[in-house]
Amino acid sequence: MLTSNVIFKNFEKKKKASVSKILKKIKKKFDNKTDPFLLSLSVKYKNSFKIKDLKKYKRFNSYRLLGMGGSSLGAKAIYSFLSNKIKKKFDFVDNIDLKDLKKTHKKELNIVISKSGNTLETITNFNSLRNVKNSIFIAENKNNYLRIIAEKIKSEIIEHKNFIGGRYSVLSETGMLPATLMGLDYKKFKRLNYLISDKRFQNQLISNVSSILDFHKRKKTNSIILNYDQNSQDLFYWYQQLVAESLGKKSKGILPIVSTMPKDNHSLMQLYLDGTKNNFFTFFRVEEVFPNKINKKNLLNSYAYLSNKGSHEILKAQFDATQKIFKKKKIPFRTFIIKKRDEKTLGELFCFFILETIMLGKAMMINPFDQPAVELIKNETYKILRS
Repeated sequence: MLTSNVIFKNFEKKKKASVSKILKKIKKKFDNKTDPFLLSLSVKYKNSFKIKDLKKYKRFNSYRLLGMGGSSLGAKAIYSFLSNKIKKKFDFVDNIDLKDLKKTHKKELNIVISKSGNTLETITNFNSLRNVKNSIFIAENKNNYLRIIAEKIKSEIIEHKNFIGGRYSVLSETGMLPATLMGLDYKKFKRLNYLISDKRFQNQLISNVSSILDFHKRKKTNSIILNYDQNSQDLFYWYQQLVAESLGKKSKGILPIVSTMPKDNHSLMQLYLDGTKNNFFTFFRVEEVFPNKINKKNLLNSYAYLSNKGSHEILKAQFDATQKIFKKKKIPFRTFIIKKRDEKTLGELFCFFILETIMLGKAMMINPFDQPAVELIKNETYKILRS
């Protein structure tokens, strides 16, 4: 068990806790309140918005969130993972949209997010909208494009704290404001203050990070997520950015690959089982029961064993079978089984993966918070457009 809601089984060949000192330093910073970013993962953090001030935005039937990377991936992960609890409609514009963005509804609110306030793709998409009056902005408290536009059209702008990077911002304003408008309780996501002192959580995290470091040293650098829950797909796209952008530096890094199961049994599994050995895997499943069952009327006698089986039972059988084959072939994997789908569980997963990434960065002697190479492309793009 990782927490009461998350069953976690670490890689079988567990390495010695070589990163325990890193976690102790993180805990000390959190306990002493010397790292404002870490506080954003807990109930100790004060948002730049007040719940009462958001009531006027809850009258909208639908919302359109414009943002790139960490400005949208976290909120999108929340919306997908907790879709069973959300009645509001959210659309996410997270790439340059070549379709017509001018179609809108009177009761649709634009949520425009960019830490810098100058993200080119977000500016491009925003200026493709027909109705911009119903908009709320999240950006740094600096002189930037979004702030100027917000003042021009007299829209509210929420501060994006400058000490929180986009890919780490899911539990701050970037994720929690949209979550509140989704009708969720943002306080329930804030789990670090509970987890950081939990010895069981600490030990699992340390052992997990140590194992991944060992894989990296042995040139196993592909982290493949075998995802058996369609509502968690966006969670792992969030994870993909977090890991790739944080650790891909100085000719080091881990490549996260999201694999949709069991569909990929029929496309990629052959490679996973018998191909190159530079991979380690994460199995992920949510324990849920669905009412739909196989209609036995159309079953042939040779497939009578499927009679009245639910789709979730088929999925679990494939999940268990794949793990058994991985064990036989000695392919390294860890397992997450989610017992309950709610804000608390998702907040715990966010915290686990964020801490895992920071600890890996520190152990690999790289800065997990910057992204120097990406800036090269941004600068070159501006040169081309201005020439």
